[in-house]
Amino acid sequence: MPVNMAGSSGYLEMHPERKISMFQNPYILGTTFAAGIGGLLFGYDTGVISGALLYIKEDFDMVKKSSFIQELIVGMALLGAIFGAAIGGVINDALGRKIATITADINFIAGSLIMAAAPNPYVIIAGRLLVGFGVGMASVTAPVYIAEASPTEIRGGLVSANNLMITGGQFLSFVVNYGLTRVPGTWRWMLGIAGTPAVVQLILMTILPESPRWLYMKSRKEEATRVLSKIYESPRLEDEIQLLEDNLEKERKSMAKVQYSDVFRQKEIRMAFICGGGLQAFQQFAGISIVMYYSPTIIQMAGFKSNQAALFLSLIVSGMNAAGSILGIYLIDQLGRKKLALGSLAGVIGALIVLSVSCYIIGQGNTNKLYGGLAVFGLALYIAFFAPGMGPVPWTVNSEIYPEEYRGMCGGMSATVNWVCSVIMSTSFLSVVDAIGLGQSFMVLLGVSIVALGFIIFYMPETKGLTFEEVDLLWKERAYGKNYNKESHAEKASE
Repeated sequence: MPVNMAGSSGYLEMHPERKISMFQNPYILGTTFAAGIGGLLFGYDTGVISGALLYIKEDFDMVKKSSFIQELIVGMALLGAIFGAAIGGVINDALGRKIATITADINFIAGSLIMAAAPNPYVIIAGRLLVGFGVGMASVTAPVYIAEASPTEIRGGLVSANNLMITGGQFLSFVVNYGLTRVPGTWRWMLGIAGTPAVVQLILMTILPESPRWLYMKSRKEEATRVLSKIYESPRLEDEIQLLEDNLEKERKSMAKVQYSDVFRQKEIRMAFICGGGLQAFQQFAGISIVMYYSPTIIQMAGFKSNQAALFLSLIVSGMNAAGSILGIYLIDQLGRKKLALGSLAGVIGALIVLSVSCYIIGQGNTNKLYGGLAVFGLALYIAFFAPGMGPVPWTVNSEIYPEEYRGMCGGMSATVNWVCSVIMSTSFLSVVDAIGLGQSFMVLLGVSIVALGFIIFYMPETKGLTFEEVDLLWKERAYGKNYNKESHAEKASE
């Protein structure tokens, strides 16, 4: 790897004074926060429906009597997110990260208002679809925007801050849910308040600039330089600009002929997408959507019957989720992506053993409160290990493993994988529990988590501290052998 490449580990070892720390630059923190509101929307929507559903069932008898309609209300937002993520990738590349974020906000605001005023479950479902479209776009755009405006040495932590916003949004939703338990029109307030963060982000994004890498790719070099000058000081600023300039022509030529089929036809892109898409799939198949969407319902199944008790215990679980995400921000650039994911999954496996055993015993008719408490402990343990690792790692890795010309496209595709898997999990959970039991359902998640552990051990590379260009070279060397770089330099010399 070239040691003189701006932002690379070798470059920063040679020039340690040019390193940027997490809290050194207020501008970087400001853009991260503004973009991360997309994560807050993502998280709030994930958490709020779990509480709102308890009260929607009380207002609409048809919802109470049908597990399918309950799953549809939960899953329709995820279906919208599938399309939002897919279209969001295209908008990111064509119109920019800023326009994609604003479009997501408009969809989220409209969907929230529709749900708050819904006269029947079908209008709630329609509003959920629209909100999901916005959430899907935000899930693609926020990590890419943050990654492209971040110095290499703190990129992982800043992208993980977006995950903190997701878990913070989930925690906020449980606080709102619990606080509104005795307010008339409970679920309408729960769902309607969701539009407030989107309004805040919409205002902020009209002020903030576009991603500097995207601007440079579109030949808007003066604008890109102005943005970069707010992130870096001389002489690193000049080195970062030179790095963009060196890669501009190559990436522009590549972008001119980019097609979706390339993702599967070009070996290095295919390998990167298998890694990124696989991480997103395993994040969902390990059960996070189930835990976040249905934690109050699971707690009630474990023996805590009142809505207030279920929401209060869910609030504690969600609080651990947010706290774990804070830890992840620190660990992802200290331990690295791979070690953090492996440690996270090992803990998740232990938690699922506790959950599956305790819920299986409860399912056999044992009403001892000890096993109900053990099930809640298993949920908390699951979140405590999932949040720092398998929460942020898939999104962080997907924001940095694709070449510039494929970043929006592949990021959208991998986010679509995440949402498709989330739909599968959230719309089938209650039906699977009805068919085989709660404890047995967690045993299935346990098996998937063990497979995910193997996938990360044998397939996922470590991208900690690498520039985008170094990551690109890493995949090419994996695809074509270690001599790829030497051969390419020999070709350039002969030309």
